[in-house]
Amino acid sequence: MDIEMKNISKSFGPNKVLKGVNLEVKAGEVHSLMGENGAGKSTLMNILTGLFDQDGGQIFVDSKKTSYKNPLDAEHHGISFIHQELNNFPEMTVVENMFLEREIKNRFGLLDMLKMNELAKKYLAQLGTNIDVDTRLGSLSVGHQQMIEIAKSLMTDAQLIIMDEPTAALTEKEIERLFEVIRKLKSEDVSFIYISHRMEEIFEISDRVTVMRDGVSVNTYNTSEVDVNQVVRDMVGREIGDFYPRRYSKIGDVLFKAEHLTREGVFQDISFEVHSGEILAFSGLMGAGRTEIMRAIFGIDKLDKGRIYINGKEVHNNTPQMSIKNNIGFLTEDRKNEGLILIDSISDNIALPSIKGFKKYGIIVDKSVDKFVELLMNRLKIKSQGPKEMVGSLSGGNQQKVVLAKWIGSGAQVLIFDEPTRGVDVGAKREIYELMNELTDRGVAIILVSSDLPEIMGMSDKIAAIYEGQMMGIVPTESVTQEQVMTLDTGGVLENA
Repeated sequence: MDIEMKNISKSFGPNKVLKGVNLEVKAGEVHSLMGENGAGKSTLMNILTGLFDQDGGQIFVDSKKTSYKNPLDAEHHGISFIHQELNNFPEMTVVENMFLEREIKNRFGLLDMLKMNELAKKYLAQLGTNIDVDTRLGSLSVGHQQMIEIAKSLMTDAQLIIMDEPTAALTEKEIERLFEVIRKLKSEDVSFIYISHRMEEIFEISDRVTVMRDGVSVNTYNTSEVDVNQVVRDMVGREIGDFYPRRYSKIGDVLFKAEHLTREGVFQDISFEVHSGEILAFSGLMGAGRTEIMRAIFGIDKLDKGRIYINGKEVHNNTPQMSIKNNIGFLTEDRKNEGLILIDSISDNIALPSIKGFKKYGIIVDKSVDKFVELLMNRLKIKSQGPKEMVGSLSGGNQQKVVLAKWIGSGAQVLIFDEPTRGVDVGAKREIYELMNELTDRGVAIILVSSDLPEIMGMSDKIAAIYEGQMMGIVPTESVTQEQVMTLDTGGVLENA
C-alpha cells in the first residue's frame, strides 16, 4: 500500500497543530515519523485514519484520492493503528479485547470461543509471548497489554500498520521478536509508519525517516544516509548536547529506608536505602516486580511484611494519601489510568496533591494556585493552550510532564519515578534528566524505575537489580557495565562481587 499525504493542515480552535505536512510511505517500507511531543505526529495519523478531518491538503492511497469515515473504516480498508495510549477494556479478558467488534460466530449465530481462543494464542505466539487469553486484561502489566495491542493489529491482515511508541513498555527480547515480525511482514509488502523516540530503534528498523517540528514536516531522509545529530537538530531546532547531563552527586544522609518488604507471590525480602541527593535505579526484566514494589511502598497495594522509614522514623503508608502526607511522590508508569484525571484541567491535575497548601480559612486561594501552576508549566515547558486545557487533549509527552509537575510541586522528599521518560521525545528527555539533577541538588531522594538500560546507566548513582521478585544486588553505577547489570537482571551472579 502506497500512501501520500500532501500539504495537510489542521487547527483546533486558534491552535494550528498542522501547518502543511507532507508524508509519503511506499509499499513494503518502514517509514519512521519523528518529532518532539506536540509536533503533530499523532494528529497527522488520526487524520489519515479518519478520526479527524483535515482543514486542508489531500490524501492518496495507491494514487487514488481517499478519505476514511472513521478508524474502523480505515481498518476495513487495510490500515491499522496501534496507539501509544492503550485502547482497551480492563475488565474484559484478553481474548474478548482482541476480538471486540470482530467476533467470530458459529453456524448457530453463537460466539465461537474455541476458535477465537485458538487464533488469539496463535497471534500472541507470533510475538513470542504466552499470555493466558482468559486473563482479565486489567490484571496484566502495561508491557503485556502493549503486546496484546500489537497482536490485535496482526489479526487484521493490514497493509499499513501505524505503530506509535510500540516498544515503550517492552523488554529487549520482546523488541527483538517484534522487529522479526516487522521484517517478515515488510517482505510481504506490508508498510509501516513507525513513531518512536528511541533513536537506536529508528536506525535499526526503518528505511526512511520524516522529521516534524511545530506542525511542519522538516525533512525526509533515507535512514542509512543520515545520523542521529541531524535528526535531533531537525526535531528540536538546536544542538541537544550530551544526551545524559553530567551528575555531580551531593549525597547526604539516608532519607528513605526499606527493610524486608514482602508481598506474597510477587516479591520478597526487598531491602534498600536511598540517601538525600541520590538516584537509586531499579533494573530488571518485565514482570520482575519492580513496579509492584513501588506500588506497595506508595500504599496502592498491600505489604504482607516489611518496614519503611523516612529520616529514620518508621512510617506506615497504608494508602497513597498517607504516603503523600509522609512526603513521598509516585510518578506511575500508567499515567492514563493512575497518574492523571484526563477530564480535568492541567491546573487541577498539577495542584491536586498540594491543594491543602492553598487554602486560607478553608477556602482555596485561586490566585496562589494560578501562580504555582504557571511556574511549573513554564519550568517543564508544557505545550498547551493554557492551564485550563483538559489534560486528555494533550500529547502523551506533555501529559507526562503534567504528572512530573504535580509531584515536583508537592514538595515530596522522596520521589519514585516509574518509567518517567516513556513516550517522551529526545528534547523533553534531556529536560527531565536536568530536572532530576536539580531535585537531587536540593536534597531530594529519587527512586528511578526504567526499562531503558542506557538511561539507568546515565542517570543513577546506584543500581538495584530485581529478578523474579528478589533483590539480586545493589551496585555503584560507575563500577559496572551494562552487561553486568543484565547478568543480575537475568538471575546471574557477578564474579568477585
